[in-house]
Amino acid sequence: MVHELNTQSLGKFTEAEFQNFCMDNRHLRIERDAEGNIIIMSPTYSETGFYNSNLLIEFGAWNKKSKAGYVFDSSTGFTLPNSAVRSPDVSLILKDKWEALAKEEKKKFAHVCPDFVIEIVSASDNLKQVQSKMNEWISQGASLGWLIDFDNQRVWVYSTGGNTSEHPFDQPLAGTGPIDGFTVNLPEIIKG
Repeated sequence: MVHELNTQSLGKFTEAEFQNFCMDNRHLRIERDAEGNIIIMSPTYSETGFYNSNLLIEFGAWNKKSKAGYVFDSSTGFTLPNSAVRSPDVSLILKDKWEALAKEEKKKFAHVCPDFVIEIVSASDNLKQVQSKMNEWISQGASLGWLIDFDNQRVWVYSTGGNTSEHPFDQPLAGTGPIDGFTVNLPEIIKG
């Protein structure tokens, strides 16, 4: 479940105030949209966390061999060009892009959009909201994104230019662009 805190009556948080708010509420999963609204999300349900972990392990193992970039988990926040602070379930920033950031920038919600993101639809999510978030990732600089709905066995692939296509759940999902060479079989992720 997602709850939005309209900060209009409070005034917009500065970047430092938002970071302090997150630090003061570490027990919460918090994002901020482009309008400055604070979004408080429930933890993922156990089954979704299981799928997310399995995907992260598979993707991390591939990246360790390919050395494409740096992999981040679902607790990582990034400040996008539109000022939103978002946390994808799994993400990758290409090596040169990450290494170009200043050390101090990396210690905050870095001002960078991942090159690749995965969002997993949890039973607590609203599909339309997650699809909107995927479009935001692409519009803010991600070149590839996968939206995976394990419960309904559906997968959408988002790419640069606003192109979206549905991919058969039971066929291997092959990466392109920043993750060319990565392939995952989603039915095996379910099995563990």
